[in-house]
Amino acid sequence: MNSAGTVERDERIRLFCALELPGEAVERLAAWQREAFADAADVRVLPPDHLHVTLAFLGHRPVTELPEIVEALRAAGRAAEHPSFTVRRYRETRSVGMLVLDDEDERATRFAVDLQQRLERLGVYEPERRPWLPHLTVVRFRRPPRLSPSLPELGTIVPSEAAVYHSLLRPTGAQYEVIENVALGG
Repeated sequence: MNSAGTVERDERIRLFCALELPGEAVERLAAWQREAFADAADVRVLPPDHLHVTLAFLGHRPVTELPEIVEALRAAGRAAEHPSFTVRRYRETRSVGMLVLDDEDERATRFAVDLQQRLERLGVYEPERRPWLPHLTVVRFRRPPRLSPSLPELGTIVPSEAAVYHSLLRPTGAQYEVIENVALGG
C-alpha cells in the first residue's frame, strides 16, 4: 500500500489469516499480560490488537492475489462451525511465549485445515511441516526467559470472525491491519 492507502498492482504485501478474539477475551488477556509479565526482563508484551489465533501465514504475496485469498477465507468461514477454546498451558519457543489452547471438538482445527487446503490449491500457501496448533502468542523475546506465569482465567473463548491481515514490519515491531473480516458459520 502506498501512503495514500491505495495498492500498487505489482506490490507484494505480507499476509496471514487468523481468528479474531471477542473483545472481552482481549481485555482479559491484556490485563493478565500486564500482571503476568510486569517484572519480566527483555520481554515484549504483544498489544491487544495483536492477539489472535493464526490460521495460515502466507508471507509476502502479490497484492493481485488478495481477492482470491479473501474468497478462500469466506468459503472456509461459511463451512466452519464456531470454534470454542479454553487455555491449556503456557509454552515458550525460541522467540515467543504463547498460550496453547484446547480446541473443543476440533472445530478450529477443521476450519484451519480447510482454509489451508483452499489456499494451497490457489498456490498461495505452503503447508507447515508440523500440525496446526491453536495458540495465542502473548510475548516476544530474543532469548527464552523460561517463565511460568499463572494461566489467565478467560473461561471459554468463542470467536465468531476470521480475517485476512496485512502485517507491516516496523523497527518497533509488526503492525497488523485487518484487510477483510469474515463471519464464521454462514
